[in-house]
Amino acid sequence: MKTVRLTMAQALVRFLNNQYIEVDGEETKFVKGIIGVFGHGNVLGIGEALASLQDDDFVYIAGKNEQNDGHIAIGFAKQSKRKQIYAVTSSIGPGAANMVTAAATATVNRIPVLFLPGDTYACRQPDPVLQQVEQSYDYTLTTNDAFKPVSKYWDRINRPDQLMTAAINAMRVLTDPAETGAVTLALPQDVQAEAFDYPEYFLAKRVWSVDRRPITEHKLEQVVELLKGKKKPVIICGGGVTYSEAGKELKNLCETIRVPMTETAAGKGTVETSYQYNLGSGGSVGGQAANLALAEADVILAFGTRLSDLVTASKWIYPETDIISFNVNKFDAVKMNALSVQADAKVALRQLTSALKAAGYISGYKGEIEKLKKDWMAELDRQAALKSEYGLRQTEVMREINNMIEDNAIAVAASGSLPGDMQRGWNVKQPDTYHLEYGYSCMGYEVSAGLGAKLAQPDSPVYVFMGDGVFIMSHCDLHTSLQENKKLILIVLDNAGHMCIRDLQNGTGIKTFGTDFRYRKDKTTDWENRFMNVDYAMIARGYGAKAYTATTLDEVRDAIKKAQAEDITTLIDIKVLSDTWIPHYSSWWRTGVPEVSEFEDVKKSYEEDFKPNVKNTKPY
Repeated sequence: MKTVRLTMAQALVRFLNNQYIEVDGEETKFVKGIIGVFGHGNVLGIGEALASLQDDDFVYIAGKNEQNDGHIAIGFAKQSKRKQIYAVTSSIGPGAANMVTAAATATVNRIPVLFLPGDTYACRQPDPVLQQVEQSYDYTLTTNDAFKPVSKYWDRINRPDQLMTAAINAMRVLTDPAETGAVTLALPQDVQAEAFDYPEYFLAKRVWSVDRRPITEHKLEQVVELLKGKKKPVIICGGGVTYSEAGKELKNLCETIRVPMTETAAGKGTVETSYQYNLGSGGSVGGQAANLALAEADVILAFGTRLSDLVTASKWIYPETDIISFNVNKFDAVKMNALSVQADAKVALRQLTSALKAAGYISGYKGEIEKLKKDWMAELDRQAALKSEYGLRQTEVMREINNMIEDNAIAVAASGSLPGDMQRGWNVKQPDTYHLEYGYSCMGYEVSAGLGAKLAQPDSPVYVFMGDGVFIMSHCDLHTSLQENKKLILIVLDNAGHMCIRDLQNGTGIKTFGTDFRYRKDKTTDWENRFMNVDYAMIARGYGAKAYTATTLDEVRDAIKKAQAEDITTLIDIKVLSDTWIPHYSSWWRTGVPEVSEFEDVKKSYEEDFKPNVKNTKPY
């Protein structure tokens, strides 16, 4: 057996550089490169291995914050349909801990990311090393154990020869559509530099084939039999349809049996908004058309969705309706007491369409779909046309930008009021141009993921939408986008606070508390009018980006045109009024309204809104 003597870190980098994925006969190099911040826990191991690789096809990107590095990787893998990833490296201690949030974001959203945190010495001789956490009850614990609850696979490589089984298992999970998410390989800093004679076959090109799982014959018969007696089916299109690249197959099913579809956050953008059977998003952040259709449905066909609380309106919107759940992941398929079908979305849609066509099945809709869509489009037009004498409304700003951006532009968002507005009102002009992280709704994802999306599709314009709270929390990859020469257009909607959370407070009877960006009240301060006035455009200019400020719709239009003409990252600071987003429609969201309170409005909210609705939900 031929071997090559390498350090563990060198072997890992060479291994990653030779991994490929094959989907439907198309082979793609799986690991694009590594993103990271160097410290004493990785610079002499992984850092030396990367410096000595000398391969232009394996990229190293110098990140600015480890959590954000993970978000770049998530944005990249998500926009790449999980066919290509970046690994993320950090030093030990705080650098590693920073990545835990990103790992959770990846796992919740079923996005493959490989995390390579440095770890304390396996030999234990320098302990406690700089940045090491020690626990007297278990000396084997390090910061990296915090990755276990948020990783789909976790391993610590305490000897260089352990890399082989760890790396193979890491790839097994990363390339499996049913199990993918964050994978963590903890790398003790001494072991990274230790040498071993690695077999050449371990370092050779390896292709991981993704086999599309079909519906079994028996299960398909069950599904068709259940559907035969139903008149008003509704489809929920989840992220599994997107990653399976099954938009064409979804349309074919809708047209064959004349059934409407609704979208989740991960599923939106699988087909364009204008598609005749697309009623938009349903659930707690859904619109009028989708929620009315879901409430009247006699069976739900859920494809590739986790059926989260926002999708099901906290299990409230269709409590007695039969559900058929198609998912490659059995864990997701059995939720909501559904008839579970473990299958790939593209294959399942093809099989179901063929079986229902053979059975002569057609839904019982008689013009309801067309009316629901027409009425909903009119309502969105009405919302966008609303004006205020006091300033810009968020709805009018978003509509204007939506109309002005390029058809192939990718829109990125994740948190605040924007996911609700975009789920309800954003017009997706072309498939795969909508990029919303709303499984973990991680504040700070936006700019980094925008960069990741741009790395995945460098020829597509990328617009990143965020509130001022998000920008304050994390915008370091504005700097990275300039360093990497990847232009982003950053839209900051400044409403002086965490206003969607204030809306939740106020909507349940709690007066505004801790959600506005105001100067602290004292004897000399008029607190009611002392909102903080921040110039976000000036901050962007300080990095070397272009920037504009807009307070009128004409200024918004002018800024968008100028941003489109720039050749580097550009930020537009738009001052908008709070509480000017698209409202809720025919939905509910279960939140922890206090059962007892000193506030009368809170008591009223509990009795009238929360308490009765709990009784109407499925306990599954």
